[in-house]
Amino acid sequence: MASLAWLLIPLLAAVGAGLWGSWATRNRKSGRTGDANELNGYAAFREAMEKPRTGS
Repeated sequence: MASLAWLLIPLLAAVGAGLWGSWATRNRKSGRTGDANELNGYAAFREAMEKPRTGS
């Protein structure tokens, strides 16, 4: 009986890992905007950094 318990531990760990893996790789369609916002933000940052400094 004790050996059966020791065999159940890796089995439960494998099932848990499979459930976590399927949850972690799910498609998240709600609220997803893609890379467009990030690229636009980077372009604005690059423009701001290329402007010459004025003032003090």
